[in-house]
Amino acid sequence: MSRPLAQPVLIGALLGRCPRCGAPTMFHRVASFRDRCDACGLDYSSFDVGDAAAPFLIFLVGAVVVVGAIWLELAVSPPWWVHVLVWLPLTLVLTLALLRIAKGVLLALEYKNDARLGRRE
Repeated sequence: MSRPLAQPVLIGALLGRCPRCGAPTMFHRVASFRDRCDACGLDYSSFDVGDAAAPFLIFLVGAVVVVGAIWLELAVSPPWWVHVLVWLPLTLVLTLALLRIAKGVLLALEYKNDARLGRRE
């Protein structure tokens, strides 16, 4: 059974909004969830997003950075320190931004589909 969401999954993840009420209370820090929603009381700690997003982000960000670095090297051939100044911050920013979005999407989908770890009653 599917639950209704307060807003579309991607919009809610981008803005860090609670999937139940839409309040901007999902994240405590850059990519860590609060214990619960301050507005409606949804318990975020009951969801298990885990590290599912990390392997996909490693490949995505890695591909962007490697292709960009190769292109820059072949087009301009800058000194090595230019690569360090460009690609290290870009890697960090892309990883943190996309990790937050991916974790938000996974939590919203887990809420929508009422998915939980296996449990016996």
